[in-house]
Amino acid sequence: MVKKNLAAISAVALTALTLTACGSSSEAGGGNETGGKGAGSDGKITMGFAQVGAESGWRTANSTNIQESAADAGIELKFSDAQQKQENQIKAIRSYIQQKVDVIAFSPVVETGWDGVLQEAKRAGIPVILTDRAVDSEDTSLYKTFLGSDFVEEGKKAGQWLVDNAADADVDGDGDINVVELQGTTGAAPAIDRKEGFEEVISSNPEIAISQSQTGDFTRDGGKQVMEAFLQSEDGIDVVFAHNDDMGLGAIEAIEAAGLEPGKDVKIITIDAVKDGMTALSEGKINFIVECSPLLGPQLMDLAKKVLDGEEVPARVVTEETTFTQEQAAEVLPTRAY
Repeated sequence: MVKKNLAAISAVALTALTLTACGSSSEAGGGNETGGKGAGSDGKITMGFAQVGAESGWRTANSTNIQESAADAGIELKFSDAQQKQENQIKAIRSYIQQKVDVIAFSPVVETGWDGVLQEAKRAGIPVILTDRAVDSEDTSLYKTFLGSDFVEEGKKAGQWLVDNAADADVDGDGDINVVELQGTTGAAPAIDRKEGFEEVISSNPEIAISQSQTGDFTRDGGKQVMEAFLQSEDGIDVVFAHNDDMGLGAIEAIEAAGLEPGKDVKIITIDAVKDGMTALSEGKINFIVECSPLLGPQLMDLAKKVLDGEEVPARVVTEETTFTQEQAAEVLPTRAY
């Protein structure tokens, strides 16, 4: 989208006020049919962003990118950290509504329980954009678009690598591939969808089975603790499937503490491709990583401007991502941005 200068944005806002009686950021609301409100009286867009937390390297990179992208786009950003608690996000969104921001964006902690506060935003004429994670609601009019990865597809990519490398993954050679799963936050879209995609693909090979599955809450410490429990409760673990790099890195610590060699004695598959994870992959401690890019900021700012200008935007915007083997990680790591 061609960037508009401040005068052009102010003109759009004035036209919206004249033709559609749409409220500015200093008024109560009353959005037009597309939910666009235009910018405030000074021509500047104000965005309220409610982040999940800072539970992982991915999330930290995501927050930094959104903050930098808002500054680059000339958008005033009101940013909050929910510390992985839905009630904190709801409180933040209600605060943004009271402050009469122009647009609200957030990455929901869990999928359910959002209809009430999103109805409040809709009544105030403030459009909402979902980033990274979706909500489970039958009323899709409560948000304008969802920008993020296809988590089911990420799980499928992880599962396909295991199916394709089944012989090598049977570490103990007993003919069965014993997988333990480190799930993300219970009820979160990535945890639900990545599990679904992974299980769908590995079901094609009856030798592959998940023996234990438990949440590590997307944190390194959580991944370490759960992996320690897995190792204490059973022998013969061939593969770890971690829903993100941080839990996989925690699992590496537990595996090494148990006197085993990660990447050889226990194969490890993760999702994200943040720098620490890619470093472990390049060293052979992780065997395969599915990318989930946190750099959503530029697309988010572009979508916000389009929505406020009354333009039609896709209901779903999927980010383009790839996968990495050990050799590929070593090649791209020196220039990795996050």
